[in-house]
Amino acid sequence: MRNDRELSPEQLAAFGAELDALRQRTLADLGEVDARYIRRIRSAVRACCWTGRALLMFGWFPPTWLLGSLLLGLGKILENMELGHNVMHGQYDWMNDPEFAGRRYEWDIVGPSDFWRHTHNHIHHTYTNVLGKDDDVGYGVVRLFPEQRWRPFYRWQPLWVALQAVLFQYSVAIQHLRLDKLYKGRISREEVRPLLRQFNAKLLRQSVKDYLFFPVLAVLFGSSGLAVLLGNALANLIRNLWTFTVIFCGHFTEQAAVFTPQSIEGESRGHWYLRQLRGSSNLSGGPLLHILTGNLSHQIEHHLFPDLPARRYAALAVDVREIAERYGQVYNCGRLSTQFATVLRRIWVYRLPNAEAASA
Repeated sequence: MRNDRELSPEQLAAFGAELDALRQRTLADLGEVDARYIRRIRSAVRACCWTGRALLMFGWFPPTWLLGSLLLGLGKILENMELGHNVMHGQYDWMNDPEFAGRRYEWDIVGPSDFWRHTHNHIHHTYTNVLGKDDDVGYGVVRLFPEQRWRPFYRWQPLWVALQAVLFQYSVAIQHLRLDKLYKGRISREEVRPLLRQFNAKLLRQSVKDYLFFPVLAVLFGSSGLAVLLGNALANLIRNLWTFTVIFCGHFTEQAAVFTPQSIEGESRGHWYLRQLRGSSNLSGGPLLHILTGNLSHQIEHHLFPDLPARRYAALAVDVREIAERYGQVYNCGRLSTQFATVLRRIWVYRLPNAEAASA
């Protein structure tokens, strides 16, 4: 469990001022190195995706089919995590390059980018881990904290989580539709209908590309359309499982905290920073892990500075950890295997009411 020191209003103000100063120093240092980096990531995404798709055109030949699927999956991971997610946060808007404009970027999953910019950039990053306000806390189907009210269907949440992981891009996509509010009568069908049209259009485009266009192209070239279709499905599955793991490890580990709506009333800048620190979890590892996670292995730094280029998080983490420890705050960081194990334990334990969970 966490053992953070409580801070006085004066200490909170000083804590926030130090993090503000760290952010401003980083902003002032942005330049060509950062621009060159994101362009290289874009090139890597294209190289992985097109090489993977080309190899899948050889059909069922095992080495090329497996390598093609893996390369396509890698390209989708890089596009989803290090390119799309970070660009949509406006991390590269200062470049004034339309291709890296946060409000215009459309990523390679079934969920429209406009949906993500609202549910993630605005709602989640404003109300990080605030019960009843941050829909990312369990995504409406998973109980991960004892503070969440228990409902009978949570008993089966290991099954719901497994399905969510396999179909994670769809889970992210429908989150913005707020079907739970529609079911409870809090919003009307008329409010949902335009969002549903937007979702269906993006779903159709993605499905046609992965499961119709390229398989048909393979048939026209005398190859196996089924091999290409299943290769695309495997690539999407790889991406879904990886992004699910990274996101859950960033928010729902043993030491991640949740907050009540009352606790953020009149919240100061320093308190907002403190909430991001306490509600987030980092993953330790090398440069390859950080790139493959879109640098969300530095989830703490991402929640503190969502609009700074993610490639800067590793350097920022050194200063953030020092500041956190100086103010008596737990800096939650651990290996992927360790952090994910605590996530799985939460999923298993909190499927039960609190009284039963305490003895589990």
